[in-house]
Amino acid sequence: MDLASDFVPPTIEWFALSPYIALVAGALVLLLGSLTPQWPRGWYGLVSATSAGVSGVLAALQFVDLSEEAPRTLVRGTLAHDRFGLLALIAICLAVVFTSMTTVDAASGRTNVADGTSRSTSDSLEHYALLLTAALGAAIMVTANDLVVSFLGIETLSLSLYVLAASDRRRAASQEAGLKYFILGGFASAFLLYGIALVYGTTGQTSMTGIANILASEVSVPRNDAMLLAGVALLLVGFGFKVSLVPFHSWTPDVYHGAPTHVTGFMASLGKVAAVVSLVRLFVVAFPTRADDWRPAVFALAALTLAVGSVLAIVQSDVKRMLAYSSISHAGFMLVGLEAAGRVGSSSANDGVSSALVYVVLYSVLAIGSFAAVSVVSGGGADGSSGNTLTSLDAFNGVAKTNPVFALGFTVLLLAQAGVPLTSGFVAKFGVIRAAVSTESYVLAVLAMVSAVIAAYLYLRIMVSMWLSEPVSGGVSPAASPVLSLSSRVTLACAVAITLMLGVLPTWLLDISDSLTTFAR
Repeated sequence: MDLASDFVPPTIEWFALSPYIALVAGALVLLLGSLTPQWPRGWYGLVSATSAGVSGVLAALQFVDLSEEAPRTLVRGTLAHDRFGLLALIAICLAVVFTSMTTVDAASGRTNVADGTSRSTSDSLEHYALLLTAALGAAIMVTANDLVVSFLGIETLSLSLYVLAASDRRRAASQEAGLKYFILGGFASAFLLYGIALVYGTTGQTSMTGIANILASEVSVPRNDAMLLAGVALLLVGFGFKVSLVPFHSWTPDVYHGAPTHVTGFMASLGKVAAVVSLVRLFVVAFPTRADDWRPAVFALAALTLAVGSVLAIVQSDVKRMLAYSSISHAGFMLVGLEAAGRVGSSSANDGVSSALVYVVLYSVLAIGSFAAVSVVSGGGADGSSGNTLTSLDAFNGVAKTNPVFALGFTVLLLAQAGVPLTSGFVAKFGVIRAAVSTESYVLAVLAMVSAVIAAYLYLRIMVSMWLSEPVSGGVSPAASPVLSLSSRVTLACAVAITLMLGVLPTWLLDISDSLTTFAR
């Protein structure tokens, strides 16, 4: 028997795969740069930002094309080509562009203590290559239509983030953050892999579409699917670690605080998009017939995440830890959308899908902008001795008196995270709460609104420090006079502009929301 003659290769749609190819090409160019002399400062960041920008533009073109075309799968059904995944892919590329610019900033403000030169570990080609490989893993996650492919994307993203978190070799806190992230991330990956194995053992499928078809066509009498439910539970636990859901959130504050600030913003933005979008796609596409089983668990996780994240955030004294717990609270809001999507019998269930996606995309911009502002105040990073004080709340005292424009921009981002009207944060929060109310999940809707009010105090504390407090004399005086480079100004200006534009004119988002719920199957 001639196996070669029986093999039928999959049809490859190269243009549809072009966003992934652009990310791979950029990473390869950077890695090949190791064979050349040291590039001028900023060139590594330029290659990284350009590659991600090209990938984002290609994804945007395909997003527009899908307004007239039906969603479909690629490469034998392993990747989904739909607007749901492409919008997330655009947000991922935007996160890489902004992070590349803030990384150049962080590198330019650091000095190598060993030889006195101005090169830093952040200003290396490996650092920017890891940004692109992380983006590639995230891109695969948000469009994967197969559990094995999704797991490969998760591991590609996770391994890149482990190294990035520990990339500041001069700070013990960065090394500790990378180690904690690696150990707990390894446990999360084990849960995911066991969950995939149990689901495959039950259904004989790893394709999300195939799993859905099997579960929809088979009815066990008596209902005896304990192995399947155990697999679904393990998958939820694994993604709970990646999304930072309570009680799987313990790594988040320490890792966010210890990692370099620009890396923290990258994790909060790109990592959250990849994990949440992948989680929503998995449960909505693969397990809609088991929604009555997994929706109560999602309800409990959302309620715990909202309560714990918002309450613990307001008692922190370090801004990075404040924003870390804030990101946990935001994950709870995203899960409110998934819980609404799980009410399959409701006519408004699709609103939960679109609201969760819109929320995580808008939050990714807020996270990048907020942590870029923190990076500016802390001078692009701190040495091992003063790393805590440069991101403490006192470091922001009097910032508005020395740089009111910067303080105003950061204030807009904080108000958006609080959900103040005329900002993108209000659009995001209103969307998930409206979806919860429409699907009669009133308890979760009320809890989300109360959590938003509690979390508002957190952002108010930072604003009071900037606008009403005096700088601490003899303390962290450099932080009270933030100096913005061109790349910092562009990053913050773009984040603020997107926040205000989508808050004042959310029509575009509302118009495309219906198309976001049509999955490629």
